[in-house]
Amino acid sequence: MSQPLPHISIALAGNPNSGKSTLFNALTGLNQKTGNYAGVTVDKHYGNYTWKQTAVTVTDLPGTYSLFPKSMDEEVACKALLSETEKQDVAVIVLDASNLKRHLLLATQILDLKIPAVVVLNMIDEAEKSNITIYTAELEKLLGVKVIPVDSRHKKGIDDLRQAILDAVPSGTVFYNFTRQKELLPEINTYRGVISSFLNGGNTELITEFELSDNIHRFTSINYMVAKSVKQPQQLDKSLTQKLDHFFTHKIFGFLFFLLILFVIFQFIFFLAEYPMSWIENGFVYLMNLTAEALPQGKLNDLLVNGVLAGISGIAVFVPQIALLFFFIAILEDTGYMARASFILDKIMRRFGLNGKSVIPMISSVACAVPSIMSTRTIMNWKDRMITIMVAPLISCSARLPVYTLLISMMFANKKSNGIFSYEGLVLMGMYLLGFAAALIAAIILKYVLKTTEKSYFIMELPVYRRPQMRTVLMLVFNKVKVFLFDAGKIILAISIVLWFLTSHAPGKTFEDIEKQAVSQNLTENDINAQKLEASYAGILGKKIEPAIRPLGFDWKIGIALITSFAAREVFVGTMATIYSTGDSENTETLREKLMAEKKYGTAQPVYTVAVCWSLLVFYAFAMQCMSTLATTYRETRHWKWPAIQLVFMSGLAYLSSLIVYNALS
Repeated sequence: MSQPLPHISIALAGNPNSGKSTLFNALTGLNQKTGNYAGVTVDKHYGNYTWKQTAVTVTDLPGTYSLFPKSMDEEVACKALLSETEKQDVAVIVLDASNLKRHLLLATQILDLKIPAVVVLNMIDEAEKSNITIYTAELEKLLGVKVIPVDSRHKKGIDDLRQAILDAVPSGTVFYNFTRQKELLPEINTYRGVISSFLNGGNTELITEFELSDNIHRFTSINYMVAKSVKQPQQLDKSLTQKLDHFFTHKIFGFLFFLLILFVIFQFIFFLAEYPMSWIENGFVYLMNLTAEALPQGKLNDLLVNGVLAGISGIAVFVPQIALLFFFIAILEDTGYMARASFILDKIMRRFGLNGKSVIPMISSVACAVPSIMSTRTIMNWKDRMITIMVAPLISCSARLPVYTLLISMMFANKKSNGIFSYEGLVLMGMYLLGFAAALIAAIILKYVLKTTEKSYFIMELPVYRRPQMRTVLMLVFNKVKVFLFDAGKIILAISIVLWFLTSHAPGKTFEDIEKQAVSQNLTENDINAQKLEASYAGILGKKIEPAIRPLGFDWKIGIALITSFAAREVFVGTMATIYSTGDSENTETLREKLMAEKKYGTAQPVYTVAVCWSLLVFYAFAMQCMSTLATTYRETRHWKWPAIQLVFMSGLAYLSSLIVYNALS
């Protein structure tokens, strides 16, 4: 029987945007989300690797500028380094080699905790491109620990780092202001004790005074270390990053460029996704027909074709658009432009009670509100953080994209696009801007409702521009699409089966009575199916809620979809696909074709008019139909009051806005 390998635990610590997550991926082979802006990691992440017969557990900590935390994510990092229950054997201190002076403050603080440590000069390739020379041997003498140059994006220096981790020792150098500590905090004997006291709510005023004097003391040592170990060229010409930022962060042109990027993204989402979406649609129609013909007629056949396949097809068709959306977001993150978006929008956000750090969670909401709400932990001010949490779900997420796409494509089905320019892309961009505008209006209301004396400020390090790594981008897209398909797929599959049962069964002998009457009335098969659907359990449920939603232009079928999509917004499309599969016994039409052909009972008037489509669009833009988001809000605020307010406010806003739009366009 083989003996278990020796085991050690290491923690990756460093400033935001120092490349910890990229280094984590290089060490462990995992594909944690990385981005070229601060604040990607908002919780601890774990991975493993084996080196020289030693099993290593790696913890990627949130970025922090100091061991005196100013936000929730910084507090997570600091407590992890001092934890006795989850003790770290080695601290791997990750520094940006091109910004060494700024990053050495945290490094000296961690070294003063007297735990074995290794210093990583990450992004050494960026330093070399800027003609910055770092004398690692000299820096090792000054810091008292091993210093390893690493290019984590291209996995250079990783093996040297793995070996240094096994050989790590505590630093023998003292960097903190011991004299000042004894004056202010005589009852505390070590620097670790000072940090522990601060994290546990000790004498805040004295500790803050110590922190200020200690930082001044540290920077004296840091200036000396940089002078001795770093050779920097005289920068006579502006770097490429500075030249680009002159335009991208301009108060007018920068904002216009940001809008242009959004316009291009949404145009491409419709233009490039059109053909693969059509292939997927036709593929599912073929598969449904094939399944219907291959299996004996009966309940199982009906369940698989009109329940499972119909429901899944309603969501799978939107994978190309979801993939494109995440592709563009990943490009913006990896190049470093996302940080610029925060910078140029900071002044605008402040007028609405937010700051630039709210931009990244709000832009991240375009993908999903759940991680964006979690990422508000980087916001230091309580009021700013709470406002961001409350308004983030108003930003249109990827779950709304299938609903938007279906309805917009119906409205413009008979209108031709001009080249890559499409009306659909313009309306889609408008829906996202509508959500953003609603979030800002809600924020300014909360600005006057929520009270705090805490001052708000915005500090963000703008990273250099980098060429995006296509492997990282494509892996992110693949993982996001996989999550979208499988997470949404589980819900849709379950709901589709339940809906199939509700649409295929009715009280007593209702279906038999309809078939008997059909003979005497000479009804077509589609008329019979329509009557059966209306008399089914699903139809009964829909009829119960129809009076409440009729003023919005919605019928009972839409009502069923509204209820099921509270589990997840994208379920709306799967629900409609399941419901309308009943009326297409030949399985020859796509969902869009079925909806466009739907007529009001007994008339030639279409159900899905422009007014109804716009009413649905606006409803889904504002409605809180996501249980995961409500659960995340509770998790982050620790009180049910806040998700309850979100639910009531957003549902009320959705109903009122939809009512106004429908009546204005009818």
